[in-house]
Amino acid sequence: MSIVTRYETPPPEAINSQIMKMVVDYVTDISMVAIAPSNPLYNLYQYGIGYEVHLYLQAMDGSRGIPVELIVATDEQDPQTVIGFLLYLPVQGDPQACAVAYMAVQARHRRQGVARGMLQAVLSRYPHAELACFIAKVPYFEALGFQVVGARGPQVLMNTRDHGTDGLLAVLDVAPIYNSVEVRQIHTYLLQQHGKRAMVDAEKQRDRHLDQMTRQARAFVQQRLGDAAVQNPQPGPRLV
Repeated sequence: MSIVTRYETPPPEAINSQIMKMVVDYVTDISMVAIAPSNPLYNLYQYGIGYEVHLYLQAMDGSRGIPVELIVATDEQDPQTVIGFLLYLPVQGDPQACAVAYMAVQARHRRQGVARGMLQAVLSRYPHAELACFIAKVPYFEALGFQVVGARGPQVLMNTRDHGTDGLLAVLDVAPIYNSVEVRQIHTYLLQQHGKRAMVDAEKQRDRHLDQMTRQARAFVQQRLGDAAVQNPQPGPRLV
């Protein structure tokens, strides 16, 4: 069993550091790119996705002007140990709606109801919830009451209702992270380590995989909902 705690302000450093470690460990699951550990770009995405989550955790202090909340699951036998987290964004103008941004559960604690417990904690406050997942995860979230409503890039968009919210979903603009000095330094190091040819191949491999997942997500949604669902996608979030 796990203990579920909600945070509306930045969590203690002991919690924060464990969340960041989970992000680095499970970046393939968390990232929309689904970058494989075998890809030489993997370390770059560990930094990038880690920094994305770091910025959202920082934003919980209200400094970025967007609402951010966090659910943390800890081990009942060892309450200081984080076994799962769920970071989500309440929708402005719709007090019942939110969007799940990042979620992960420690590998050894999966299939024990940890993710279900965290989602239930979110839905108890925000029953109109949205998330995006890869095709393989769709049956899992359908069992939790979500339904397919569209496609967003390489992922399937799911909602607890058959439509998105009319409220404003504001998200941080994380694109500058990938143009930062730190990312360029990591890329330079990887270039030195693997060589130019390997890095070019890694980028091509990532892009091919992303294109393939995007086509598969569109085809999956089209099969489920018809042509209109992919021709008239739901509006995306607003960057801040």
